[in-house]
Amino acid sequence: VKLRVIPLISVLFLTLLLLFLALFPGAFSCCMKISNEISKGILRRVERFEIQKAGGLCHLEAVILHMKGRKFCVNPWNRKVEKMMRKMKHKIHRSKSHVRKQKRTKRTKEKEQKQ
Repeated sequence: VKLRVIPLISVLFLTLLLLFLALFPGAFSCCMKISNEISKGILRRVERFEIQKAGGLCHLEAVILHMKGRKFCVNPWNRKVEKMMRKMKHKIHRSKSHVRKQKRTKRTKEKEQKQ
């Protein structure tokens, strides 16, 4: 009787774990600790960032900095981090309009060459 109970419990546990992962995919990507200090070198290499809100599955407010396969969880109220986020948002808005202008000029140049 004991031999049948153990595999049944492990199968049930595994099923519940997979169900939990399917329903809450971000549950294991929450920051558990945050750093108050971050070097300028790391801030320069940040490719993108996410803002983690306190509530739901994650219990800390944090900024998740992504850079080449690595993540850093930092304090969202750090002045250096706030400045970096403002700069990155500004770059995103500027770069999008710049790319559009380049594509338009490329297309118009191709049309002019055909004529």
